[in-house]
Amino acid sequence: MKNIFIGIDVSNKTLDICIKENNNNTFYTIENSISSCKKFFNKFKKSSCLTYVAMENTGRYNYNLYEALEQFSFLVYVINPIHMKKSLGLVRGKNDQVDAERIVYFIEKNHMDLPQWQPNTLAIKKLKVLQTERKHRIKIKSGLLKQQCDYKLMKSMKMDKELLKLNQSLISNIDKQLKIIEHKIELIIQEDQILQDQSNRLRTIPGVGKVLTWMMITKTQGFCRINNPRKMACYAGVVPFDHQSGTSLRFKPKVSVFADKELKKVLHLAAMSAIRLDNELRVYYLRKVEEGKNKMSILNAIRNKIIHRIFALINNETIYQKDFVIS
Repeated sequence: MKNIFIGIDVSNKTLDICIKENNNNTFYTIENSISSCKKFFNKFKKSSCLTYVAMENTGRYNYNLYEALEQFSFLVYVINPIHMKKSLGLVRGKNDQVDAERIVYFIEKNHMDLPQWQPNTLAIKKLKVLQTERKHRIKIKSGLLKQQCDYKLMKSMKMDKELLKLNQSLISNIDKQLKIIEHKIELIIQEDQILQDQSNRLRTIPGVGKVLTWMMITKTQGFCRINNPRKMACYAGVVPFDHQSGTSLRFKPKVSVFADKELKKVLHLAAMSAIRLDNELRVYYLRKVEEGKNKMSILNAIRNKIIHRIFALINNETIYQKDFVIS
């Protein structure tokens, strides 16, 4: 059976598409809308060939494609842009058609080794959108708070009080919006019994708060997309890897820079919180410090332990208990 490979370069307003069929490449450009996507993919609905559809993960620009592809039985792959970039080697030149063609060649070669995309539930979709909105507002607030400090240096211009007042008004407004968004996130989780159970279990772990709980639920798609703690630890960038070349160059194991930095940051805050509480992670931290271990390396190990505890509670359908031991 012959296969059809479709590579899509996604942008805000348009989709540049490369189709490889019978060793021939054809190119299309369509509007990035649900109706245009459905109309385009209908051409392949009755095909007897296996149809592979691939695109890079571009965040919210992919939403229309996701909505359209849910109604078809294609083999869909969402590729990490870093994975794509590293696999291509030295590349010269770039445009949307070339990018779509490169995606086709990539998926044709690697589809056997990649996980297929699965549609999210409605609850997970809503949580992802709300967390993105929350992230944007926190970023804006952080910039405004930095400006507050800068304005205090402008007393000689006699503008500091006026600007501080304007900024404080914006910050207060953002705080109100954040409370509304966080309340909506909690309501969505409460309305889904499975997500509610998962949330309750995770929050029994010392150091794990609401933000890490929300992120773990959405990143793992309710612990369906990622159900292995080692994979999650690697994704979060808390697993050290060896770095050596032959016998002459040897370095200490270190974590990879290719990680979800936002998740890693929240895990770090969870680890810092955990070592301040009365639990075995604090005991572990103090013991390793006494042994002379590097503090950041110990905290990284605690981040890893938190991930393993999260998955242990989910897989065993239980809650955290002090001195909990993972077999």
